[in-house]
Amino acid sequence: MNHPLLALPFIPAGLATAAAGLLALQAVEPANPKTNARARAILDYFHEIDERTEPRCLSGQFTDFGNGSNLRIMEEIHTKTGEWPALLGADYADFPRGSLTWEAPNRAAIAYWRQGGLVTIMAHLYNPANPKGGGLRDKGVTLADLLEPGHATHERWMQELDLLATGLLELKEAGVVVLWRPFHEMDGGWFWWGGHDPAVFIRVWRHMFEYFTNNKQLDNLLWVYGPNHGSKTGDYYPGDAWVDIVGLDAYTDDIDPQHIRGYAALAAIGKPFGFTEYGPHGPQRPPGDYDYRRFIAGLVTHFPRTCFFMSWNAKWSLAANEHTRELLAHPWIINRDDLPPGLAGPASE
Repeated sequence: MNHPLLALPFIPAGLATAAAGLLALQAVEPANPKTNARARAILDYFHEIDERTEPRCLSGQFTDFGNGSNLRIMEEIHTKTGEWPALLGADYADFPRGSLTWEAPNRAAIAYWRQGGLVTIMAHLYNPANPKGGGLRDKGVTLADLLEPGHATHERWMQELDLLATGLLELKEAGVVVLWRPFHEMDGGWFWWGGHDPAVFIRVWRHMFEYFTNNKQLDNLLWVYGPNHGSKTGDYYPGDAWVDIVGLDAYTDDIDPQHIRGYAALAAIGKPFGFTEYGPHGPQRPPGDYDYRRFIAGLVTHFPRTCFFMSWNAKWSLAANEHTRELLAHPWIINRDDLPPGLAGPASE
């Protein structure tokens, strides 16, 4: 469709610049039309760095699940490298109770935001089909039951959505913009929500989106689609009107297309792309001796659309492995102190 500005026979230089800016803003319209100004500015920033050669990639670090979330690992990284990661990650899972908790994750998120860092939140969701709670790795869940009014699974699912929304609302009230990454690794079969018929999964994603957007008025969220790397990374994509940012989870030492598959399908979508989780070695028992220079070399060579990454914690982390100082000093990398003033943190008076 032709844009009306393009039909004008002549646009003076100043107006042409303004028109170009208008077109750029339209190109990055958030999935939620009611997204607040701070979140829009962050989404615009992701699109802007997506067009750069360097610096173009935000560093990030996952802190922990639930009550284990705090700033300790960020402080360890700073002590080791002299840098603060640009992005803090936390998870609302409360594994001991088989439920969700947001108090400690939100404390860490608010503190880091106030220090000028960005925030991403996820949740290892408990299974609403399991009346006992927990059930992260339950098999045989009928995903459509989540959307069936009157079904006990639906009632428990709505209660779970309300718990999530309560935590996210607290972040909204604190002024925090959240890169919200629900249903991570949905293309795999290891979590109860994963490996189902993509059409049913997309209905569940869109239902959460509409409930959080319209019923809960959560205008501080940027929606992140994060499958595991593999052959079906695009199959579960909910659509451009329900997603702001895309990414891959990958656990491997080898940062190349032979070991990390599915990048092309996501890069072709045209949304900002990142490694929503990264861990060297593999998904279990990493030794903690990885040379993180291999990671950045692989991104530059094979995954040039990468705008951010989030290293997993424990022995996958930036605090536990080798040559992370060189990684965070690389010309590609944007750390917390490199972010534009006012992008995160308390609003200007």
